Amino acid sequence: MTPATVPQAVQSCHEVLRWLIPQLDKFPRVRRFTLGERIETGLLRVLELLVEAAYSRNKDESLRRANLALEVVRHLWRLAHELNVIAIRQYEHGAQLIDDLGRQIGGWLRSHSPTQQNP
Repeated sequence: MTPATVPQAVQSCHEVLRWLIPQLDKFPRVRRFTLGERIETGLLRVLELLVEAAYSRNKDESLRRANLALEVVRHLWRLAHELNVIAIRQYEHGAQLIDDLGRQIGGWLRSHSPTQQNP
């Protein structure tokens, strides 16, 4: 798969990770290896599932699992803010990136849904 043919959701997830990982590195030590690691691992799982979907004939299952994993990341990100691990501006920016990624996954899922193909 060339960069020009990479689905937008895969590229967006890559960009979210590129922005988010340095933010996680700033977490206090007590949270970095629990909450921070869970957020990073969850988002890496989303990336894996999106790449899997890009190479699969039946994309629905991978996209549904990616969407579920992203929802867990969304809750962990919010928890990081509620525990005062990240500032409001970083939280808002990260939440927007995660929300945009979720919209892309949802759109990709709807575009490949069997019910959408046979109206």
